[in-house]
Amino acid sequence: MLDKRGSLILLTFLALLFIIPYNASAAETALSIDSGDTTWMLVATAIVIFMHVPGLALFYGGLVSDRNVVSTMMHSFVSLLIVTLVWVLWGYTLSFGPDKGGLIGGLDYLGFNGVGGEAAFESYTIPHYTFAIFQCAFAAITVAIISGGIAGRISFPAWMLFTFLWMTFIYSPMAHWVWGGGWLAQLGELDFAGGTVVHILSGVSALTAAIVIGPRYEYLKKKHTPHNVVLFLIGAATLWFGWFGFNAGSALGANSVTALAFANTQVAAAAGGLCWLLIEWKVRKRPTLVGTATGAIAGLVGITPAAGFVTVPSAIIIGLLSAPVSYYGINFIKEKFKYDDTLDAFGVHGLAGIWGSIATGIFATTSVNQAGKDGLLYGNPEMVLHQAAGVGTAIVLGVVGTYIILRIVKLFVPLRVTEEEELMGLDISLHEERAYCSTDQLTEVTKDSKVS
Repeated sequence: MLDKRGSLILLTFLALLFIIPYNASAAETALSIDSGDTTWMLVATAIVIFMHVPGLALFYGGLVSDRNVVSTMMHSFVSLLIVTLVWVLWGYTLSFGPDKGGLIGGLDYLGFNGVGGEAAFESYTIPHYTFAIFQCAFAAITVAIISGGIAGRISFPAWMLFTFLWMTFIYSPMAHWVWGGGWLAQLGELDFAGGTVVHILSGVSALTAAIVIGPRYEYLKKKHTPHNVVLFLIGAATLWFGWFGFNAGSALGANSVTALAFANTQVAAAAGGLCWLLIEWKVRKRPTLVGTATGAIAGLVGITPAAGFVTVPSAIIIGLLSAPVSYYGINFIKEKFKYDDTLDAFGVHGLAGIWGSIATGIFATTSVNQAGKDGLLYGNPEMVLHQAAGVGTAIVLGVVGTYIILRIVKLFVPLRVTEEEELMGLDISLHEERAYCSTDQLTEVTKDSKVS
């Protein structure tokens, strides 16, 4: 439960809903809004939200033990709720408000003040509302990815407070640096749909949180296997489907770049999944469904920063190499250093994101993109350095920022559940809900919870 200080923070947050000025008077300018672009972006936004819930919730929920399904899904669901409100109140303006010294956005859009039906910025043909909520969906799933590293042991109040603070002080600045006109954008770093902002940032944050909070009890004594591969696969397929909105939607319209990103997304996922299957077949003597689907997700992560900047053959290479990068991270680096990244958020998102961001600097070409920048293979080796700067920045911000935020959270609420709660399972100990109930179990939970 939240103590008095935690309750005060929550009440202050809710109070902002009523005191921040709101301006919905901006009128739509018909000459600048393109109905085709707007329609696609509304669909893409809904698809990205769908990849978050139920996609990521099912993906993570199928991987954990049957004692922690509800709690794991709650992490994904509640992050969408908290991030949406934080984004509207101040997250969006910190990310995309007028640049202040390359470091942060100004407060012009505080509480969505000035965000309306007019075109979003000068060069866009979609309503400002649409652009802002599309970016909100990105922010929400980024936070949710982190939960994979600490599933099964973080306390629920700690997760809520962490989501609130991480969204404000980690994601918003990084989004501004890369996409909002900040210093990395000025440097020339390319990130089409979130290699640094989404995947590296969330992956290294998940690893940091896993180390700070500590391993699960009995983690080193027995091997944990997915409790429901069917749920996992449905989640993986939903993520793959949602990634078309994630990557192709980042073109911010319906055009040739959209089609390129769409095609690159498909082929990179296929290459990653097939490569993982072959590696696993060679190393373990048999291919697995969990491994193959994980390889496809790694391919999707790898192509994310490059989706609108590289050719389709390059996308195949990027996806293909994302699989061994993640496979090595999960099966060798993790085993060597003995950290408990529960659902391999760092191994998949962090490592494949690093590879994809560097690969963007290698394979980017002006022959297919409008960024005006070629990569290493097209005569511009400096582009790799720009990409490395973005990678390094995301790693440092994710590690240092997450560590500090967790220490702050610990001042207000316990970071971790008790040993008894963890061994019982967080579904019952924290939420009094079971993912799977027999008639007798359902009656028992209902009676204990005093629910009529």
